[in-house]
Amino acid sequence: MHLQENEGHDEREDGLRGRLVRAGVELVNAEGAQALSLREIARRAGVSHGAPRRYFPTHLDLLSAIARQGFAELADRLAEEDREDAGPRERIAILARVYLAYAETRRGMYELMFRHDLLESGRLGLRETSLPLFAHLTALVARATDPGPGPNPTGDTALSSGMASPGDAALRAGALWANLHGIAQLWHWGSLRLATRGTDPAPLLAAALDAHLGPVEAAP
Repeated sequence: MHLQENEGHDEREDGLRGRLVRAGVELVNAEGAQALSLREIARRAGVSHGAPRRYFPTHLDLLSAIARQGFAELADRLAEEDREDAGPRERIAILARVYLAYAETRRGMYELMFRHDLLESGRLGLRETSLPLFAHLTALVARATDPGPGPNPTGDTALSSGMASPGDAALRAGALWANLHGIAQLWHWGSLRLATRGTDPAPLLAAALDAHLGPVEAAP
C-alpha cells in the first residue's frame, strides 16, 4: 500500500511538472520568450508562484525544459516531411524549408531554442534533443558534397573514399545553418524583404544552398 501511494504521488508530481512545461510552451508561442517569467507560468498552470521551484531549481531549468519541447516539435515536423528515398541535396532543401517555416510559425519558441546563453543545454536532455538535428544536417551535407572516388596522391583514407571529412562537413553544415538562421531572422524583421524587394524567401534559400553545397549540375 505504501508503495502504491508513492507511485501515485510520483504520477501527480510528473503531471504537475508537465503542466508547468505545457503552460510555458503555450506562453512562449503566444507572447514570445520575453514573457516567460516563473510567476506567469505558475499562474497559467494554476499553481502558486513558488511551485515551479519544486521541479525546476532555476529559471534556466524551466526555460530549458520548454525549449526541449520546441526541438522535439521541430524534429517531428522534419520527420513528417523528410524523404529518405530522395537525394541528400533534396533532403537538405526539405530540412531548410521546414526550418524556415518553423521559425515563422513558432516565432517565440524558435527564438528561445537557440538562446544557449539562456539555457542549461547540458541538463534536462536538451543537448540530446538539439544536437541530433545538427548531426542529421551534417551527415546530409557530407553526402551532398561527396566528390566521388578519384585520384588520391596523398593516400588519405577520407579522400580515397570520396567522402568529405567529418570536420569539413560540420563546418559547412554550420555555415549553412547560420545562413538559414540569418534568412529566418532577417526575413521576419523585414530587412531582407526591403533589401531584395522579394515576397518569397525561396530564392534566398536556393542561393544559400548553391553557395554552401555548390550549384546543381545541369542534366546532360
